[in-house]
Amino acid sequence: MGFKTNSEIPYLLLDAEVEAAIRADRLTGKRNGYRFNDADVTRRFDLEHDRATLTRPAFMRDVEKIVNVPAYNRYSGKTQVFSFVANDDITRRGLHVQLVARVARGIGSLLGLNTDLIEAIALGHDVGHTPFGHAGERFLSKCYHERTGRYFNHNVHSVRVLDQLYPRNISLQTLDGVLSHNGEFAKQRLSRGEVRDFETLDARVEHCNVDESAIGTLRPSTLEGCVVRVSDMIAYVGKDRSDALAMGVVDSIDVFDSEVIGKDNARIINNLTVDIVNNSYGQDRIAMSKEVFDDLKLAKRQNYERIYSREGMLDDASNYVEEMFGELYERLLADVLAGDEDSPVFRHHINKLGSVSHSIHAEEYCQTEPNQIVVDYIASMTDDYFMSIYSRLFPDREKQIRMRGYLA
Repeated sequence: MGFKTNSEIPYLLLDAEVEAAIRADRLTGKRNGYRFNDADVTRRFDLEHDRATLTRPAFMRDVEKIVNVPAYNRYSGKTQVFSFVANDDITRRGLHVQLVARVARGIGSLLGLNTDLIEAIALGHDVGHTPFGHAGERFLSKCYHERTGRYFNHNVHSVRVLDQLYPRNISLQTLDGVLSHNGEFAKQRLSRGEVRDFETLDARVEHCNVDESAIGTLRPSTLEGCVVRVSDMIAYVGKDRSDALAMGVVDSIDVFDSEVIGKDNARIINNLTVDIVNNSYGQDRIAMSKEVFDDLKLAKRQNYERIYSREGMLDDASNYVEEMFGELYERLLADVLAGDEDSPVFRHHINKLGSVSHSIHAEEYCQTEPNQIVVDYIASMTDDYFMSIYSRLFPDREKQIRMRGYLA
């Protein structure tokens, strides 16, 4: 098959019938029959101050809760793809979640879904991510698994952050969307799952902690969650290419192949959005056409081959960072087991968590399994924080990480 140049791939348009139906819906105020309604929100605790009002609807409350947890602040210092890059023009995880929210709200609005719920899921979906992107996630999970037999996954930890470490009584629907957002498991048609209560959610969280394959079985239980999941892919496929061009990882957008969705960020966002709306309007699932889905799979595969395989930018840095994770994990675990209150794990994590969590007390949290405490701490770190705390605890280490900056 001969692929087209990027300029030869057109911007897709909504089917005339779909566009007419959407315009009519907006004129009449008709909503999608599969939309999740605010009135059906489920919270772990029925607290009066969490009940919806005209000025603070149910899921807008979740948005406000999420952006005000301390962990949200650290998005801006966490790697999206390129670690060891001192360059403010490169996407960090804080921008990524905003892009996901923007794409997902656009699709959700066209489909007549609950855009407040979509925004809450999108802004919270990566709040439990590690420093150093997916490489950091792998390194932390390895340390954790070797000692406990359990696994670390950022989507699962995001639920822990929002529901356990900084409990703000976030809704079941938002937490379910966060847990099930993992866009690495692309599907042409994504149907809703069956999480209807917190008991089921808690069981699925635990299943993911003990079974490495459990993540692949998750499906969002709302169409809003399904939209966020596919929007996660839409938001990063093209944007990561823009960053790769800026970093010199690829020389041209035409090193990628495409027949339908395009190769650059603008076409990818437009064409995937249009195709999803054309194939999902009025349906009880989120779907793409086969040709667009096949092209998306190709795009993801080529991103892995030409961008993500070089994640980190330095030939030997990923191995060194893996060593750093192992050393830092071991030291912090020893400090927890020894009860060393001068250690950063106490001063900067346990005590701070007790002061800002609203419901967790330091003494109570110290009864948590020690490896979990270490995981909570390391996962909370930004890239810079990780490197700073490592340098403080291991001042005699000769190895250094070279940062690539504006003038590199």
